[in-house]
Amino acid sequence: MKYNQFEDLPVWQQSRSLVRQIYSLIKENSDFRKDFSLVDQLKRAAYSIMLNIAEGFERGGNKEFANFINIAKGSAGEVRAILYILLDNDYIPKQKFEEVKNEAMAISTNLSNFRKYLLAHQDYKKLAVR
Repeated sequence: MKYNQFEDLPVWQQSRSLVRQIYSLIKENSDFRKDFSLVDQLKRAAYSIMLNIAEGFERGGNKEFANFINIAKGSAGEVRAILYILLDNDYIPKQKFEEVKNEAMAISTNLSNFRKYLLAHQDYKKLAVR
């Protein structure tokens, strides 16, 4: 499939959904909202996924794009780690933790697969994606 803009990428759309879920978690819990540094770190990690996918897409080629995908994957791991902090401090219920963690895991898996695809087609200058 040919993608002409990063907004068309399914993994970018999925990461956008995760950001909405994260912001919803924050809005739902007044105790959590008071933990300013943790809230800030969670938001930055979540939107870092989206931003790195977008930035990588706009770069010169698949090899460089794969590097940005790798950074996005790291941010997905950071989101999952922060979710454990939220669970362990009773900021979110177990069910909500599992729901958001599973979404972050799915994104991580999709990023990993997408990175493999990009690296297998690194000789192309965006032909494999666009």
